[in-house]
Amino acid sequence: MTLKRTGGLLPVLMAAALLTACGGGPDKTQAAADSIAQEKPKVKLETVQVRPVAQTYDFTATVEANVTNNIAPSMAVRIDKIFVEVGDPVRAGQKLVQMDQTNVIQQKVQLDNYKTEFGRLDELFKVGGASKSEWDAKKTALDVAQTAYDNLVANTTLTSPVNGIVTARNYDNGDMFNLGGQPVVVVEQITPVKLVVNVSESLFKEVKKGVDVTLRLDVYGDEVFHGKVSLVYPTIDPTTRTFPVEITIPNGDKRVRPGMFARVTMSFGTMDRVVAPDRSIIRQAGSGDRYIYVYKDGKVSYNKVELARRMGDEYEVVSGVQDGDRVVVTGQNRLNNGMEVDIDITK
Repeated sequence: MTLKRTGGLLPVLMAAALLTACGGGPDKTQAAADSIAQEKPKVKLETVQVRPVAQTYDFTATVEANVTNNIAPSMAVRIDKIFVEVGDPVRAGQKLVQMDQTNVIQQKVQLDNYKTEFGRLDELFKVGGASKSEWDAKKTALDVAQTAYDNLVANTTLTSPVNGIVTARNYDNGDMFNLGGQPVVVVEQITPVKLVVNVSESLFKEVKKGVDVTLRLDVYGDEVFHGKVSLVYPTIDPTTRTFPVEITIPNGDKRVRPGMFARVTMSFGTMDRVVAPDRSIIRQAGSGDRYIYVYKDGKVSYNKVELARRMGDEYEVVSGVQDGDRVVVTGQNRLNNGMEVDIDITK
């Protein structure tokens, strides 16, 4: 009999325990869900402030010669002798190339004859032995011969118009120079040198002739060179919204050479601007828009901002946040505009 009663009570006791457990389950599950729903996202904040920010702007450009002269005659003629090689420094007026002089010699003989004939006619004209029309005709013929001779001389002895350096020699002695081909030699003026940068139209009122600039050349590492704005172009490109600015570098030691890559910095004093940490900036996917979550009274607002320059791990902010605003720097991925948040005070 005992065995039968025990076997009958066991199922009853197990069923009672199961009912008790099932009866408390829904309340506990709902409480846990409510607790999760009431939990606010935790964020870390930083306070942004206005401070003086150096208004410096960086550009890149390639160094150019201040003047490039392509030395060549204006007629087809044989090259007699080239006196310079690539890399040679030259002075203004220095003889660089001697072309064939046959035509010059012939023209000189003809010019001398014209001078002799005009001299005789001029003596007759002074004593009334020749008419004014005859004198004018002979004088014109002499002037034409003189001009032709001078032109031949200029195209036979080629000189450098500037102090500079020879950067190309395209012919050898005895070659025939043909019009439309390459120049015989190229001379570039490298004292000074120049470069041209394209500047945003927002700086059009700031960039003036004579403004000092600094630059670094990749070949010389962090060494700083100095130059000045020598020309500001008067129009703005409607496509790029930029305008060209020419910068001149004295280059007295001739260390800066055409073709070098330069990084130019222009400075326009300081301006009071809000500065925000890079960690607070949210980059909107698919657009160039930037946003910052600003905390106030327990909630965050999603503010669109206009940024200027990046300065290390900070950004210069033109609009969108104000001095003293507290901005979110971590936890942005769980936020929405107007959401209530808790401040994470852990370090």
